[in-house]
Amino acid sequence: MTLHDQAAAPSRPTEPIRHDNLLIDFTTEFHRIWDSAGSRAKPAAFWRPTPAPDLLPGYFPLGDVLVAGHDNINGSTVVAVVCEADTPSADPARGPALQRPDDFVLIWKDTGSKSKRDGAIWRPIPPQGYVAMGSVCSNDHEKPSLNAVRCVRADLVIASDVGELIWNDRGSGAKQNVSVWSATPPAAPAGEIHLAPGSALVCDSYSRPADLPTYSLRIPIPMQIDPRPATPTLSGQAPAREPAEASHCARLPWFAIVDPVLSALEQLHASPFYRVHRTDQYRLVGQGHNSQTQSKTFRWKAPRVQGDSGLSSFTSITSVEFGGQWQSGPGAPLMFCARLDEDFTHNASHSDEWYNPIALDVIALAPKNRSVAVHLLQSDYRLRRADGSPVTDGFSYTDGNSLHISEYTPEEPQDLLTLAQESAAPIAADSPESIEPVDVVLPEQEFPGTTDSAT
Repeated sequence: MTLHDQAAAPSRPTEPIRHDNLLIDFTTEFHRIWDSAGSRAKPAAFWRPTPAPDLLPGYFPLGDVLVAGHDNINGSTVVAVVCEADTPSADPARGPALQRPDDFVLIWKDTGSKSKRDGAIWRPIPPQGYVAMGSVCSNDHEKPSLNAVRCVRADLVIASDVGELIWNDRGSGAKQNVSVWSATPPAAPAGEIHLAPGSALVCDSYSRPADLPTYSLRIPIPMQIDPRPATPTLSGQAPAREPAEASHCARLPWFAIVDPVLSALEQLHASPFYRVHRTDQYRLVGQGHNSQTQSKTFRWKAPRVQGDSGLSSFTSITSVEFGGQWQSGPGAPLMFCARLDEDFTHNASHSDEWYNPIALDVIALAPKNRSVAVHLLQSDYRLRRADGSPVTDGFSYTDGNSLHISEYTPEEPQDLLTLAQESAAPIAADSPESIEPVDVVLPEQEFPGTTDSAT
């Protein structure tokens, strides 16, 4: 949760993450509510997220944050904050995304701890159909304001596990016991991210709680899916033209990407989102003409562009997995678990093909006096920042299940056919029937991408 690097505060609002009528953004600004100074417990402090009203108007915390130590965390810690969208839910029956808590229940207060200031910790009681995602601290023994936090509609969150212990008051001398824990998001389904907002989860004992309500935000991964490029057609015996490219795009939030040149806090300010672009194009494998009076078989070798190095290098640099989960690593600013759409990553039915570099054997049967051309679909992937700059080298994939065969039958000149029937004269030397049939093997450069990285 803590970022160890410093960066200038953003000068303008960033585009929020949207899920139905819920807006999610992030703040690095906090107000200290209470700390353990004066008690015999380990140093710790509760902080309330205070999103700047000029940058994040209408945003609320999901709970207070507890950080070990008494150091100022402004500018070095980040948590999620939420806002109600201007437009209602796609399903009007669901109601608003956020609600104030109905009340608070006391979990702990510092009575007997000899801390320098009074403090108490409260759990919000959510309205029916909503959940509380964190606890709230007060700098006295009175209940906090109902506007100190917001509860989230239940369909916008996912039940999660209690994570690591952050702090407890052992040795403080307080009459009650208390411990504070993080949340661990569960595995995400394809096309979704589960995000723990960073709020403190509090229980009234030192033991790991078995029934503490724990939730993460559900964040869909926005996808732009263009139709596949038009399948190639032969209009003559000239080389088949490869059709125009079609692009797909997955948009990922900053915290889900490891950027080799930006720190986490710099990502939040300079590139709050990233785009994984996939560009599809049919690549020519081979083309041949059968001038015989019976069918003929053509054979080609189609090199694959995937292999061990391209995707593995991309994942090791960015942490993004294709066909599997990826999650926050050590020192990550927020806890999350994410998974890309499997159709987008070519993992829905043949994930083992991503690491298969063996060339494909392609066979096409051409009827008499016909030309045939064979194409395969190639997908090129690139990861770009919000400003369009590339994060690292791209990689590519040859889809062996996208084989497309097109045919062309030359028209027979009527006057030449009539002349042949009447005089039985030999057909001209340059006519299709006089060409000696041969197997056609195109050079490898006709099917680009014989390495893992394509341009």
